[in-house]
Amino acid sequence: MLTMKPRAIAVGLMGLASLVPLGAAAQGVRLPGAQRPQLSAPVAAPSNTQRQADFIVAVVNAEPVTNNEVRARMARVLRQIQQSGGAQPPLDLLAAEVMEQLIVEKAQMQLAKEGGITVDELAIDQAAQTIARRNEVSMEEMLRRLSAEGVSREQFRLELRRQLTLQRLREREVDARVRVSEPEIDQFLREQSPQGADLARTELNIAQVLIAVPEDASEAQVAAAQARAQGVADKARANGDFAALAREFSDAPGATNSGGQMGLRAADRYPELFVSAVASLPVGGVAGPVRSGAGFHVLKLIEKSRASLPATVVQSRARHILLRTSAQLSETAAVERLADYRRRILAGQADFAQLAREHSQDASAKQGGDLGWVNPGTFVPEFEEVMDALKPGDLSQPLISRFGVHLIQLQERREQRLSAREQREVARQAVRMKKTEDAYATWMQEVRGRAYVEYRDPPQ
Repeated sequence: MLTMKPRAIAVGLMGLASLVPLGAAAQGVRLPGAQRPQLSAPVAAPSNTQRQADFIVAVVNAEPVTNNEVRARMARVLRQIQQSGGAQPPLDLLAAEVMEQLIVEKAQMQLAKEGGITVDELAIDQAAQTIARRNEVSMEEMLRRLSAEGVSREQFRLELRRQLTLQRLREREVDARVRVSEPEIDQFLREQSPQGADLARTELNIAQVLIAVPEDASEAQVAAAQARAQGVADKARANGDFAALAREFSDAPGATNSGGQMGLRAADRYPELFVSAVASLPVGGVAGPVRSGAGFHVLKLIEKSRASLPATVVQSRARHILLRTSAQLSETAAVERLADYRRRILAGQADFAQLAREHSQDASAKQGGDLGWVNPGTFVPEFEEVMDALKPGDLSQPLISRFGVHLIQLQERREQRLSAREQREVARQAVRMKKTEDAYATWMQEVRGRAYVEYRDPPQ
């Protein structure tokens, strides 16, 4: 059954510059060895002349990171910041984050190659179609817009292949190993109850500017860092642009791309120091500087809300035919076979349930592919997104997921009040998501820590 729901590939926004990398910098994970290379000129997409003069800026386990790779990634980030109306960050800080991102991605891609992880052309086609569908444009229009941004079709597909590869690596190395115990669900439900801990029911989005203090800092260094943090706090309280302040001053990883925001999450997933500092603030308020082991933090409360389990949900009842790929059945062959089944069903020449019983390689085959009534979030994202786009009675096109290739038919939808058992399943998904994100952050640090990295000449 399709019960796991790891994070979907980040392909929902238009343009290659808006594809969210799965690298460490995108996750806000501080990794060892980050440096701040200097750039000698404004960054732009590498020209033919620059490609001829390309050189190595770092080596990751004998694989190079080139100057053109850094410059091209920086150009993408800068376009994204410009499109969102943000201020351009200092190029040395952006170079450091981009280089670290590329280093972690190189290490992950090497692991994927060693593990035999591959991505079929059909999976790339499906990901591209998903992006076009989410942005409500045709494939031709999407490619035209990408071309206007300087991104060729080949570059776009190469980026999709990279992201899909990293997603499949994460699924194998992290997501599939996360387990949720019954006591963990009990604890989550207690925290969600009216008598539960308030922190677990409060969600915060906090932005920060970190002025780092070295572990062996002198008193003068500590005083200088505190004064610098106080200056940032004063500017923030005087209605300064906090995102711009974060990009200019913050030593926190990811500040360049995120404007210092750490994202909406349960309050108990933030350091207690941060939660205490913003506890009495209104949304938009600024706290600090506050001191931690890392340095001095200036904090801004961006958003605050109360989280609770839903009382009712819209349930779906669907059925599917699953063909698992193997050495004997490629993705292409499976797609062609399911496309033939779809044609025959629509023409009234075959019955979905009978085809499922005869051919589906899933436990639901005995029930004619019937998956029963399910709540949102039950299936993996790529399956659920296609199912959600269907109307009752509709048949999907063949869909590639991590389990194989599916043909889906939506039968019914209904609004249903959650039973106690269903509430536990919702809680299980919430706990699993938190554990998976924590495990992924730890795993990425381990991958980075095992990688041999040699820094060469800084980017030009």
